[in-house]
Amino acid sequence: MATNNIKKLINLELSIQVSLNGLSFCTLNSVEKEIIHFKKIRFSQQLDPVKILAEIEQIFESDKTLAKANQVKLIFDNALYSFVPAGIFKEENSSDFLKFNTKILKTDFISHEEIGTTGIINVYIPYTNIINFFFEKFGEFEYQHLNTVLVKNLLDLPKVERPQIFAHIKNNQFDLVVIENGELILCNSFSFSEKEDFLYYILFTAEQLNLDPNRFRLILLGRINKASPLFQIAFDYIKHIELFETNLTFNKKKELSGLNTLEEYVLIKNLE
Repeated sequence: MATNNIKKLINLELSIQVSLNGLSFCTLNSVEKEIIHFKKIRFSQQLDPVKILAEIEQIFESDKTLAKANQVKLIFDNALYSFVPAGIFKEENSSDFLKFNTKILKTDFISHEEIGTTGIINVYIPYTNIINFFFEKFGEFEYQHLNTVLVKNLLDLPKVERPQIFAHIKNNQFDLVVIENGELILCNSFSFSEKEDFLYYILFTAEQLNLDPNRFRLILLGRINKASPLFQIAFDYIKHIELFETNLTFNKKKELSGLNTLEEYVLIKNLE
């Protein structure tokens, strides 16, 4: 009697987040809608792109599961970006939109992408050596800036009456996104060393935008929880504060207990 062995269809999508402070990897079985692999590496100090690539090469050498992906989506997490209205953007003048807040070298490659259908262009500097590595390993793949993914997904949330300030918190840095009436008002990144600095940037931004601390909602995501000193100091000064509800559409393996969906929100949403 003949038997047929039918292989279960598996399509693996790999999301990778690269920053100067660390790396995150997340693999999704898109057929089962299940996250099956997660790895996070935090550096003891900031590294330059050359040293980051060396880390990536070492990780791919030691973790063979990452190389099995059918699709790859890469996220660059850095402050080397600027949001520009599409109506005034010209690709040949890309460096002009960055030079006032970012040091640009002649060898820098400048990329850009539209944030959904907002008519806003994110102009930024990716790391070409890392792009080349993944191209050689996987062929064509997608890459975006972290704030392109973040802002697009925040704008897709249901509209609310109050202005919303989202603080996406990382290592001594956070991205601040302000949305009012379903429209993007501001996106900026700040570095901080003390919790008071964190609070100052939020309140100063709100003041500049004429937002009442008794009315706007402050929503925190990223490397944060209610026991954090950042949450506690913001709670003392801002009336409406909460942690972000991720509402992700994927399941995750029980073994992946180290995967914090609030911290890895962008990494995971990059797979949708």
